Amino acid sequence: MIIPGQGKLKTLSFNKIIPNIVTLLALSAGLTSIRFGLRGEFESAVLAIFLAAVLDGIDGRIARMLKGTTKFGAELDSLSDFISFGVAPAVILYMWTLQGAGGIGWALSLLLAVCAALRLARFNTMLGEPDPPSWAHNYFVGVPAPAGAFLVLLPMVMSFHFDSGFFESPWVVGVFVITVSFLMVSRVPTYSFKRFRVPAVWVLPLMIVVGLLAAFLVTEPWATLGVIGLIYLAGIPFSMRSYRGLQSRAAAHAGTLPPEDEDTDEDEDEDEAVGVRRD
Repeated sequence: MIIPGQGKLKTLSFNKIIPNIVTLLALSAGLTSIRFGLRGEFESAVLAIFLAAVLDGIDGRIARMLKGTTKFGAELDSLSDFISFGVAPAVILYMWTLQGAGGIGWALSLLLAVCAALRLARFNTMLGEPDPPSWAHNYFVGVPAPAGAFLVLLPMVMSFHFDSGFFESPWVVGVFVITVSFLMVSRVPTYSFKRFRVPAVWVLPLMIVVGLLAAFLVTEPWATLGVIGLIYLAGIPFSMRSYRGLQSRAAAHAGTLPPEDEDTDEDEDEDEAVGVRRD
C-alpha cells in the first residue's frame, strides 16, 4: 500500500547489501575482541582482531566484484576500522599491561586510538583528490589501520610464545604504541600487495613458501605471526627506498619528454592510474 504523499518504497539490490554484512561481521569481531580483553582472554582477543582484519580485507573486494560499492558502505567500513583497529587494540593493551604505567599507559592507549581516527579521517578526505601516478599503485601512504593493529599487538603475540616477562613490560609496549601510531599518520610509503604481480618464474617458489607458512601457523602460530610482523617492520625501509627510486626515475623521464608528449602521457596516466592505496 502506498501512503498518500509518499512515493514508492525504494528497493536495494542484495549485491549492495552483502559487502555491508561482511563489514558488520568485521565490526562485531572487533567489538568481541574487547569483550575477550575485559575477561582476560587475550589470546582470543587477538584472534578476534585478526578475524576482523581478514573480513575487512575481503569486503571491498566483494563490493567491487558484485558492483555493490556505495558511499554508505565506505563510511561504514571506516567506522568499523576505527573500532576494530583503533579502539579495540588500545583497550586490549591497556587491560593487558599498559594500566601498570598509570596515567601514562592510558595516554598511550588514547594516542593509538586517536592516530587511527586521524588516519581514517585523512583517507576519507583524500578520496576526491586526483589519483597519483600509476607507478605508485603498489604502495600505501603510511601503515594501514589493520596492519597497524597487528604491529602494535606484536609484544602480546610474542608473549604467548615466550615465557619471559620482557614483552609484557608497559615500557616495551609503549615503544611499539608510539612507533606504530606515528607510522599510521605518517606519509611513509609502505608496500601494498593487493595488485602486486608475481613473475611466472616465482609462482612455484611462492606457493611452496605459502605452504610452509601455513604449516608453521598450525604448529607454532604465535611465533610465526611474530616473525611475520617483524619482517613487515623490517621491510618498511625497503619500501621507502623503492618508492623514492621509482619517483626519481619518473621525474627524470618526465624531464626528458617534450611538452606535448608530457601532456599526452599525463592524460594516459589519468585514464590508467590505479592510485596509491591509502588504507
